Amino acid sequence: MKVGLVAVMTSISAGVSLAEAAGVLTIGRREDSTTFDPIKSAQNVDNWVFSNVFDVLIRVDKTGTKLEPGLAESWTISDDGLTYTFKIRDAKFSDGSPVTAEDAAFSLLRIRDNEGSLWSDSYKVVETAEAADEHTLVVKLKTPSAPFLSSLALPNVSVLSKKAVEAGEEAFGELPTASSGAFIVKEWRRGDRVILEKNPYFWQADRVSLDGVEWISVPDDNTRMLNVQAGQLDAAIFVPFSRVAELQKDPNLTVHLDTSTREDHLLINHEHGDLGKKEVREALDYAIDKKAVVDAVTFGYGKVANSYIPEGALYHYADNLQRPHDPEKAKELLASAGVGGLTLTYLVNAGNEVDEQIAVLLQQQLLEAGITVNLQKMDPSQTWDMLVAGDYDLSVMYWTNDILDPDQKTTFVLGHDTNMNYMTRYKNEKVKDLVAAARLEMDPAKREQMYVDIQKMAKDDVHWIDIYYSPYINVSRKTIEHFDQNPLGRFFLEDTVKN
Repeated sequence: MKVGLVAVMTSISAGVSLAEAAGVLTIGRREDSTTFDPIKSAQNVDNWVFSNVFDVLIRVDKTGTKLEPGLAESWTISDDGLTYTFKIRDAKFSDGSPVTAEDAAFSLLRIRDNEGSLWSDSYKVVETAEAADEHTLVVKLKTPSAPFLSSLALPNVSVLSKKAVEAGEEAFGELPTASSGAFIVKEWRRGDRVILEKNPYFWQADRVSLDGVEWISVPDDNTRMLNVQAGQLDAAIFVPFSRVAELQKDPNLTVHLDTSTREDHLLINHEHGDLGKKEVREALDYAIDKKAVVDAVTFGYGKVANSYIPEGALYHYADNLQRPHDPEKAKELLASAGVGGLTLTYLVNAGNEVDEQIAVLLQQQLLEAGITVNLQKMDPSQTWDMLVAGDYDLSVMYWTNDILDPDQKTTFVLGHDTNMNYMTRYKNEKVKDLVAAARLEMDPAKREQMYVDIQKMAKDDVHWIDIYYSPYINVSRKTIEHFDQNPLGRFFLEDTVKN
């Protein structure tokens, strides 16, 4: 581990000169990117970069509460709610070619149909997407869809250049040759950094003051904070709760506590032996003292979660079930399920201070209920693939909403086949059908009740274990202005200034 940290420190030091050019913002983050093909990722480490490399038809504003025009400068909806007509603004890709309605149609159909798409289920409602002319996109839906407009703000359905993608899909995922957003991917040094340059053809290029951005991977939280304090980084994301007070006292730094839709939860692999039994999952929930975890690791910045839909988000059910901490009840449930001597493997993101603290606490709490937990610390760049492969029993992960409507997260974690319900392998056909029906319900009151029922059913099944909600906590040098996230996680780097 020490060798790894030394290597990281060295790479930062060696790369500083690259970013000393005026207006190049350096941001430290834990993980490296995984791809530049938006449909093939569901990770914030990618989406937060996609948002400034690619543009979407419709955006979410800085408050994270309403939609605003993106590449679509306007749109109309037919009276029957089935036909959406978008006026595509006069814009260009970074290679100078025009952004057309054909590119928008291609991108929408690709996220629906491509075998590698992690988001296909959310766009199955699209019947057709066609270019009526170069600046007019006509989308016809199979049925009316309440979240459709919101779903177009998802970074994964960004408008891509049809020509660039069809020239080589795999190569595009490594280094996109055309982008529609504020920045261009100049270079991706795997395991080290992503280097972005200002896109001179961006339709809002006059809004962008930065010459470029470097997203630099520094997996260890402590090292990342030290690098910002030393001025080797302009900013860093994922500030540990334990460091907030100290960093706030540094006159050279600004700590950002931004409203978020973040929820941390314990993923459970339902296909692994006894974890497939509801009573066993219930036992895990009773054995875990969520309040103790929040108090110990969040320093007052977190709040115990009771639903996969976070507080403040549309249709959050405040009265959802919260199982109390009851180790004896957990033992009774295990006995009733005929399970004894349960031993589980818990996948942990190494170097993530909070994840490691939570792992130790949960290990101790579960042991009180007679459950043995073996911690498996892995590099964060490897954990996603292990979740996909099902090579885990338990793992604490987090989610932030990417769109305003609850359909996105609900589909992804409860009503999805493509990604095995966020790798939990959870299956409940009634829930899945209700998720699909809620997407189509246009009456807000009826739709809200459907989401209340979904939250109740998911909690009853213990699809995963909700732990806590918390703000985004980032840090930047005082020389940096407008380094903020909206509640959906988007950094508006087109407005960031480096003095």
